[in-house]
Amino acid sequence: MQRVQDVIREAIIGLAFAPGEFIQKDAICKRLGVSRFPVSEALGRLADEGFVEILPQRGTRVTHIDIPACRQAMFIRRALEGEAVRVVAQRAGARVAERLEPILTAQKLAMDHGDGVAFFRHDIAFHDTILAELGYERVQAVVEAARGSLDRTRLFLLRTPARQHQSYLEHTAIAAALKAADPEAAYRAMTEHLDRVLNELELRAAENPQIFASSPPT
Repeated sequence: MQRVQDVIREAIIGLAFAPGEFIQKDAICKRLGVSRFPVSEALGRLADEGFVEILPQRGTRVTHIDIPACRQAMFIRRALEGEAVRVVAQRAGARVAERLEPILTAQKLAMDHGDGVAFFRHDIAFHDTILAELGYERVQAVVEAARGSLDRTRLFLLRTPARQHQSYLEHTAIAAALKAADPEAAYRAMTEHLDRVLNELELRAAENPQIFASSPPT
């Protein structure tokens, strides 16, 4: 059942199932070779996570991306990751910067190949590496929960070469501040990075009302 849930979630995050689209259970059953029960259970769990909504007598529909929820999630990330990178810069900035180098190399390679999905995966690894050095499991769990609600938006934004290039430069600035063991520069680089992501999100939401919702969909 977990596999079914993961496959459907990845399809929603990757926008293979578009916001507002009704999910055809029979098609999923056929594709995955399972009965309707695990699919129904998986969709119920995804409804709890906010990825779908179950409409009585109508079916299951992919939710639109909720902009107010994204703002809250980014507020959490900015507060926690900004402070985290400042602490890490003081404790072990150069060591963490060294760990970030292969991630940045992989990100650049993904960017050069126009691979948004791989770039997104390395983006997560970059931030996780910094949080792991902080060593606060509860902080990491809160950030991961906030980030989970942003996965669709982040992958949507990172599909564009311009945003990939900008994100790569922002990550490079964070790594440079860590390497210099400069807590305030690291804090500024991280918060500016997250602020730019939110600004880009607001812009894309205005341009793509079919994907984003400023209020819960009806």
